Amino acid sequence: MNSERLNNVLENKIISNADVLQIYQEARTDSSELFLAAQNLRKKFKGKTITFSKKAFFNVINMCKDTCTYCTYKAEPGEEKLSMMSKQQIKQMLSLAKKYRCVEALFVTGERPEQRYQEARDWLAENDFKSTAEYLTHASEWALEEGLFPHTNAGNLTYDEMKDLQKTNVSMGLMLENSSERLSMKGMPHYLAPSKRPKSRLEVLENSGKLKIPMTTGILLGIGETPEEIIESIFAIKKLHEKYGNIQEVILQNFQPKLDTAMSNFPSTEENYFKIIVSLTRIIMPEMNIQIPPNLSPKSYQSFLSVGINDWGGISPLTPDYVNPEFSWPKIKNIAKNSKKVGFDLKCRFPIYPEFFSFISKELREKISFIEDEEGLVKEEYWR
Repeated sequence: MNSERLNNVLENKIISNADVLQIYQEARTDSSELFLAAQNLRKKFKGKTITFSKKAFFNVINMCKDTCTYCTYKAEPGEEKLSMMSKQQIKQMLSLAKKYRCVEALFVTGERPEQRYQEARDWLAENDFKSTAEYLTHASEWALEEGLFPHTNAGNLTYDEMKDLQKTNVSMGLMLENSSERLSMKGMPHYLAPSKRPKSRLEVLENSGKLKIPMTTGILLGIGETPEEIIESIFAIKKLHEKYGNIQEVILQNFQPKLDTAMSNFPSTEENYFKIIVSLTRIIMPEMNIQIPPNLSPKSYQSFLSVGINDWGGISPLTPDYVNPEFSWPKIKNIAKNSKKVGFDLKCRFPIYPEFFSFISKELREKISFIEDEEGLVKEEYWR
């Protein structure tokens, strides 16, 4: 490499925020060396396998006490898109997901809807639960009984709530989105979303580390952040992982404007900027599992294989992406074909990566073993 900083990365030397910012500035003019360095690191640590999780998306309840200016997931009482799943609906969906040979039951909710909405409190009472977190604990048990593996993403759960869910969830998720306090100031996207304050999010991620929960987190790109803020956010995740070793995956998600939101006139995340940040994440955390959602880059997702990713995240043959409903999942067979064209083998993983199996209980580990291959991934004859 012509860049001494990139050579240092490839030689496994420590790299600073300032170094990464300089690499970013250089890449804005010519990104080819950065992309090549990221590709080399991915090849070294992840080989030519690209993974995904075959999932069913359970939109358990999409009322939310927060308001983010880019979010179309949140529903108000009476809206057509409102979802409040009953026990029966969850169990029926689990049964259907099993027939489709889904592996992951992704349970998603808004942020503590019962704190803001009487309708949410009534919904919980009708289903005999005191809180959304309690409902999720039971839903996770039903998923395991059906042979699916739960992964819960329900916002800022408490230490005790996470400890309860840890018994049934092989992994959990919480997007950091960004570590910048500025994005929570008046006029910014997280102003009316207290749970998105970086301090709150980092505390939850810290608790997940103390509990040894395999955790998925990530960054949202294109919401008004600066390059410095993005780089600091990636380093914040790296710092947590160095302390606890439990961050199993980093999602890099590109902003796409939604018609019914305050940020509907914002442009989509510029693709070269997106690729530069993906590559920077790989050089900051060379051994990390890094994913982008393929449905949010429908015309170009396979090109991201050349800038350092090794995972496509959760893809469902059964349910839509309720967070980005206007972007449907590509068909799994098409992802396999497009990955193969550029030299990658698509394989299905569990919601927990093999290198984190030691974090979970013997009971959960045993359940995984029934459909696990010699690499710790899902047997091909099962998921295909």
